[in-house]
Amino acid sequence: MNVMPDHRIRFRPVAEVPAPPVETGPGRLARYVEDAAHYPGGRVRGVVRPADAAEVSACLRDAAAAPHKGVPYGVLVVGAQSSLTGGATPFGDVVISTERLTRLSVTGDRVHAGAGVPLQVLQETLAAHHRWFPPVPTYLGAFVGGAVATCAAGAATFKYGTVRQWVDGLTIVLAGGDVLEIARGQVIASAEGIFEIETSSGRRTIRVPPIHMPDVPKCSAGYFAAPGMDLIDLFIGSEGTLGVIVDAVLRTAPLPAATCRAFVPVASEVAAIALVNDLRDAARETWASRDPLGVDLAAIEHIDERSIAIIREDGVDRKLDITVPSSAGALLMIEIELPAAIPHADLWHQLESARDANAPDTPLVRLCRVLERHHALDDAEVALPGDTARAAAFTELREAVPAGVNRRVGLAQRTIDARISKTAADMIVPFDRFGDMMQICRKLFAERDLDLAVWGHISDGNVHPNVIPRSADDVDRGREAILALGREVIAMGGCPLAEHGVGRSPVKQQLLCLLYGEAGVAAMRDVKRVLDPGAHLSPGVIFSDAPPDL
Repeated sequence: MNVMPDHRIRFRPVAEVPAPPVETGPGRLARYVEDAAHYPGGRVRGVVRPADAAEVSACLRDAAAAPHKGVPYGVLVVGAQSSLTGGATPFGDVVISTERLTRLSVTGDRVHAGAGVPLQVLQETLAAHHRWFPPVPTYLGAFVGGAVATCAAGAATFKYGTVRQWVDGLTIVLAGGDVLEIARGQVIASAEGIFEIETSSGRRTIRVPPIHMPDVPKCSAGYFAAPGMDLIDLFIGSEGTLGVIVDAVLRTAPLPAATCRAFVPVASEVAAIALVNDLRDAARETWASRDPLGVDLAAIEHIDERSIAIIREDGVDRKLDITVPSSAGALLMIEIELPAAIPHADLWHQLESARDANAPDTPLVRLCRVLERHHALDDAEVALPGDTARAAAFTELREAVPAGVNRRVGLAQRTIDARISKTAADMIVPFDRFGDMMQICRKLFAERDLDLAVWGHISDGNVHPNVIPRSADDVDRGREAILALGREVIAMGGCPLAEHGVGRSPVKQQLLCLLYGEAGVAAMRDVKRVLDPGAHLSPGVIFSDAPPDL
């Protein structure tokens, strides 16, 4: 029997069990002090590792009682600590590690996954059922809980959207220890924009923040808000500030019949944008017509000229035996899906005959002809279905860029100045403004004499400009450039916080205020106060203790 949606929900009672012990040994705590952002100053009061919702509930009940016992502390939930915003760096908090929340079961087209399940394990488990979870971020070491908590998105957003569109249910533990089980479609905001949550301590009334979210494929900027929104969407992307995600019910998709990946050097960023524009158009035509011979584009990744230099400096191209022409001003990694498995020999024949006017009309031939029109076919290399080693090499080459930058940031922090930290942006604009954004980006960072590497998900109009710092002054000037770029991106109808969240980054917290204004951020803070009145959960994440100074 179908249940009509309501704007109200009641907590689910759970058995009261003792909280897991708080571990405080230096050997245990050291691994939790820092996340992938190398955010400085991390320190841990202790760590607990609950195994289910009841134990998480006990941890949060203890945290709620702590101020009354004279030992107040915050609680920070962490998974793989792959955050690029400092959101998984503790500052005197007790860490709740999700590493033991590893429930995993597949039923039909749904998977029930604990917050501590690594995405690599999720995908491998689903593959055994001939299915996959399409919106995973690039880093498969991340955990399910973190992906949901940041509304993660990855390379395939162009075709498949973000994690938000694939979450059908969540088990959440609120700050006081109450457990909510939320299924998509069951709890919808009232016409007045209100949710009511019945907790063990009384009713909580939440007002949806009156903000207008930018119309772009990705937006991980504070709390989701929209008329008639689903309560589940309030928690997706909330970065652990409203509740602890224990597990999730995720939709999955059938594995594509076959996938081709192309490594495509191009002469310049301008040439890359023009090529991507044509491929995006071809994909949309394919989807609209359901043409089995069309170019079914899933994703295009890119790295810029400075990123190519990093690959060469680190010897990654030589290690992977990938030829990067000296004339390349940008690299594209293109992924297309094929409607059926085709013999390897036939695919090679298609590649070899693509320039022939009598070549068979196939998705691969059409891709090659688009590349040819843009003078990009000669230097391109295609990993055909089944050539997993070569496809993995392309991915490794791309991932070597952020890894190389992060390594350089960490080295500079250790050897030059401890104040150095990761200085990076996460911007998205409607694709027709992508070229404008990149021109402005180059200008703003060049004016400040900054060493800049840029990569990202170009098929979405999403980039990650990263400063390679030579001093703490570079970090300060980089933050100035990011704020300036954020203003321009907002003016273009984009979002300056696309997929990594806000975290502890002062710059990203200022970008949030630029995007929604002080009133919009204040409305989000009101939501936080209703659900976490003691400010125990993830203190300092998304919101600083004081409103940001713009």
